[in-house]
Amino acid sequence: QGVLLTGLGTFAMVQEQFKGEEVYVVRRPVFQLHIESSCLRELMFPTVVIPGDVTVKPLDYERLSKATRLPLRVVEGCVRETILLYSFQLRNRQRLAFAFKDIGVLSCKDDVLCMRFYQDCVKGLETKATWIALLHT
Repeated sequence: QGVLLTGLGTFAMVQEQFKGEEVYVVRRPVFQLHIESSCLRELMFPTVVIPGDVTVKPLDYERLSKATRLPLRVVEGCVRETILLYSFQLRNRQRLAFAFKDIGVLSCKDDVLCMRFYQDCVKGLETKATWIALLHT
């Protein structure tokens, strides 16, 4: 299952097999970047491929509106403007971190833009092989 934030990227949960003494199937979060290429000049970022069998849906603005008790148009505008502002900052070589509550931080250090997921986010997805999921996230 995945969520698309238009203009920024897609968050998804993927299942992967890892072999050790045993074979583990691990669920872990990933982030696939979709920022306009002009914003990413001089930046490197990890290439993440979300498998085709993962269902990706756009951000549910109505649900977010109900949860925040803000009008739908306000929520949509805030999300769009925030993504535009972050893209503008990247384009102008401002390397600010973009925090997602309970998920992680999109940050740029030494011209590498990457998503770092919070440990609790990874643990919440994978309860059996948490340490493997943490190592590979």
